[in-house]
Amino acid sequence: MPTVEYTDHLLEKLKDLDYAAGYLNAALEEGEDVFLLTVRDVVQAHAGMAALSQATKLNRENLYDMLSESGNPRLSSLATILDNLGLQISFTPKMINSNAA
Repeated sequence: MPTVEYTDHLLEKLKDLDYAAGYLNAALEEGEDVFLLTVRDVVQAHAGMAALSQATKLNRENLYDMLSESGNPRLSSLATILDNLGLQISFTPKMINSNAA
């Protein structure tokens, strides 16, 4: 029985926007560097950097830099990328200890 490469399986799953949103939320909890790399995975699953560059009018090389472990994208650039993917940034209250002030 042939096995499916993990990356191929992941990229296929990331085509589902609900799955992609959950993946990004989980990654954000792990930290900024992990989050940026997962955004890159979602981009790859949908159209790739070249297509995203054309659609967003963001330089392809800058996209690679922004979505690297050491990337530091502007919020407006990240919002543009996510919007193009059919996703949006949202906020929820942080779960805190009920005894905290």
